[in-house]
Amino acid sequence: MQEFVNQFFDFGFMAEHFDEVLEGFWITVQLSIISGVLALAWGLILASLRQLPGRGFLPVRAVTIAYIDVFRGVPLLLLILLIAGGIPSLDFLPEWLRLPQWLGKPDNFWFGVLAITITYGAYMAEVYRAGIEAVPPGQMEAARSLGMSHRQAMRSVILPQAIRKVFAPLLNDFIALTKDTTLVSVIAVNEAVLVGSDIQSETFNSSALTLGAIMFLLVTLPLARFVDKLISREQGRFTRGAPRVEAL
Repeated sequence: MQEFVNQFFDFGFMAEHFDEVLEGFWITVQLSIISGVLALAWGLILASLRQLPGRGFLPVRAVTIAYIDVFRGVPLLLLILLIAGGIPSLDFLPEWLRLPQWLGKPDNFWFGVLAITITYGAYMAEVYRAGIEAVPPGQMEAARSLGMSHRQAMRSVILPQAIRKVFAPLLNDFIALTKDTTLVSVIAVNEAVLVGSDIQSETFNSSALTLGAIMFLLVTLPLARFVDKLISREQGRFTRGAPRVEAL
């Protein structure tokens, strides 16, 4: 039992390597925030394109649906490897795109951001779509009868209601995105898991990885409880709005 504790829960070892793991976890946090914001925006664009009406927009809807289906089906790890291994070889792209160094971050950081955004944008698009379709059709009809265009009605009437309905599922996707940032370790981004793995390979002790897991839990568990609270509040609002049924 003592060997198990020493291998995974050596708190003295954790304290010794705390700064290294924390620095790696800070990279994880930055990846999560940047990728999460971009994925939320990209998913909303995809969901809006999928809702464009009329035959004239049929090709746009078809391409959007194909994109969502493809990138929900391709593993994120595979996409990370494709982007990081392929984009630097595309000589027709300008260097600032092939080897981005924006905000002082290395190119492999931005390749990870791109892969996560592409994948989770597809997932979040489906969440947005569920929210849009949950808005009663009469809302769009009422907005159009007031002289609004489809775009104006979506922006001012439909989307605000849809986003409120799906805020909890979107936050759930963000939690999953945060955990999946660990996959960028395969392209040598020094996030928490890669740092912990390097320490493990040097010292044959896994406590640094356990420390990384604890840091993830400190972020994801409060978010998960917040999601539960939002879901309970929404269910309570729905229950209060339902007609009462008298007992027989």
